[in-house]
Amino acid sequence: MRYTDAPATRCEVFVAAAAALVWEIVTDIEAPAHFSPELRRTEWLDGAVAPAPGARFAGHNQHPVLGTWRTVSQITELDPERAFAWCVLDADGRFGTAAPDPAEPMATWRFALAPQAGGTLLRQTVRIGPGRSGLSAAIDRMPEKEEHLVAHRLRELREGMHATLNGIKAAAERRQQAL
Repeated sequence: MRYTDAPATRCEVFVAAAAALVWEIVTDIEAPAHFSPELRRTEWLDGAVAPAPGARFAGHNQHPVLGTWRTVSQITELDPERAFAWCVLDADGRFGTAAPDPAEPMATWRFALAPQAGGTLLRQTVRIGPGRSGLSAAIDRMPEKEEHLVAHRLRELREGMHATLNGIKAAAERRQQAL
C-alpha cells in the first residue's frame, strides 16, 4: 500500500457500559493521552472548552524515531453517542509547508459507538494523509521502502488504538459499575 492510497486501519472493542458513559470518555480530548503510547497531552485552542464541529485542539506527541511535535486537530463530526471525528493538521509546518486546511489532513481519526445488548461496541479508525506527515517525510528519504514504511506505521497506529480502546473500556466499565 502506498501513502497516496489513503491507507487506513481500525480496531474495535466491546465495552460493558452504556453508550452515554463511553461517549463522555471518547469526547474528552484529554482521555487518549492517558492510554496512547504516542499522544502525551492535549489542550483546547481558540477559546474552545468542549467538542463542537470546527473546534480545534492541540496534540503534543512523542515517538522514538520522529521525536516530539505538536499537531492541531479540528473536529469534523460530532453525532452524540454515535460518532466523533477530527482531522489532524500540520499547522506548524513540521513536515513541510504549514497545512492548516482540514481538506489536507495528516490523518483523520474517528470513534464510532454502537449500542448493543449489555453495552457498546466502540470502533476507532484512522486514515493517513493526504497531507504531509512524519510518514511522508520518511518516504521522501527512502522511497523504495514506501510500502514497508506504510505497513509499519499502520501497525504502530493499531497498537496505539488497541491501548486507547482498552483504556477507554476500563474507564467506562469502572464508571458503569459505580452506578
